[in-house]
Amino acid sequence: METGRRAILVLVLLIAAIVCGSHAQTICNVPYAGLMACKPAATPPNPPPPTAACCTALSHANMGCLCSYKNSKLLPSLGVDPNLAMQLPDKCHLPHPARC
Repeated sequence: METGRRAILVLVLLIAAIVCGSHAQTICNVPYAGLMACKPAATPPNPPPPTAACCTALSHANMGCLCSYKNSKLLPSLGVDPNLAMQLPDKCHLPHPARC
């Protein structure tokens, strides 16, 4: 379940980055480019594995901050599946899951 929480956080970050539309901004310590690197891995129907760029971006993320976005309806509106997003931290083999 903790992995799912991380994925939701990642999705929230992706959405926030898309909404902001600025390449210079970061969300929860994840730069826009990192969020965009993660989007394909959280987009149905057949997402590829997360890229190294995505995993690197997530490894620097403030997971507690990302938890604040987990119930956002913005992610699905951007084509991001929250369930897929929740799987990203595990798929990236990140050591410390968020405790949302």
